[in-house]
Amino acid sequence: MTALIEVKNLTLKFRTDEGLITAVDDVSFSIKKGEVMGLVGESGSGKSVTAKALMHLNAKNAVYTPESKIILHTENGPVDVLSLRKAKEMKIVRGGAISMIFQEPMASFAPAITIGNQMVEQLQIHGGINKARAKEISIEMLDRVGISDPSKRFDQYAFELSGGMRQRAMIAMALSTKPSLLIADEPTTALDVTIQAQVIDLMKDLVAEFHMGIIFITHDLGVIAQTADKVSVMYLGKLIEEGPVRDVIRNAKHPYTQGLLAALPKLDDLDAPLTPVAGDIPSPLERPPGCVFHTRCPQFIGDICKTVLPVAEMVTEDHSVACHLYQPEVAT
Repeated sequence: MTALIEVKNLTLKFRTDEGLITAVDDVSFSIKKGEVMGLVGESGSGKSVTAKALMHLNAKNAVYTPESKIILHTENGPVDVLSLRKAKEMKIVRGGAISMIFQEPMASFAPAITIGNQMVEQLQIHGGINKARAKEISIEMLDRVGISDPSKRFDQYAFELSGGMRQRAMIAMALSTKPSLLIADEPTTALDVTIQAQVIDLMKDLVAEFHMGIIFITHDLGVIAQTADKVSVMYLGKLIEEGPVRDVIRNAKHPYTQGLLAALPKLDDLDAPLTPVAGDIPSPLERPPGCVFHTRCPQFIGDICKTVLPVAEMVTEDHSVACHLYQPEVAT
């Protein structure tokens, strides 16, 4: 099946007073229709910056290297996302073929405009339909994401809704334009566990119904285990492990992935202490040479980790890891 979107050698730097700061380093992945990819890593790993690049939403001081490619495959042919410049051109990736659910919907909805008017406005911009039809679609979508009394909620403001309901309204707004790709940036982080489960079930239903691709961004591998088909683990702008979600979770290879899994609470042993990944993620201003994880790695080998950047090696047919433990010259 042809990929819905292809990201190739994406390297993104930000121009600052201290010089160019690398946020994303040589990242490549692809997503097919109906596929859910989990993008996992701690805060500061570059997950959101990568996702925003797909919609050209990063700040104006963002600099993409010439090798960076983001190709969106549409019914009218491939679109080179990074070549888009004008606002009119951007419509295809901003609310058109791609929609995004942001982490905090309270900050995403305009507080002085009703939920309904915001939904109608985007439908008129991207769908070219009249206001009456846009209202009809908006209310229908609010109903489909499980919001009670959608006609009433349509006329309410974001602050009048609960956290879970705001998140559902954000999902309804993102889906109303029928995107091919949905980016969900930590959509369950601020929600209690009951609402988290409802949102996860909702997203599964949406994939089945609309056959869209989803990028699910989170730091929680437990959530990814319930939602994703495949997972990409990110650390300090690098993809360090990728593969089918069950394979990666059951047989994690990279020490960082193993650390994230060890940090999860163990339901079969509630008295077991939590085991966090030691240390802190370095600042992009102090990016380590060699393997970016070597400053925190419990399986640190030596100078090779400090000086040589590991390349991705296939440990199975579709499971790759970028770690010197699996480099041929070390493994042998």
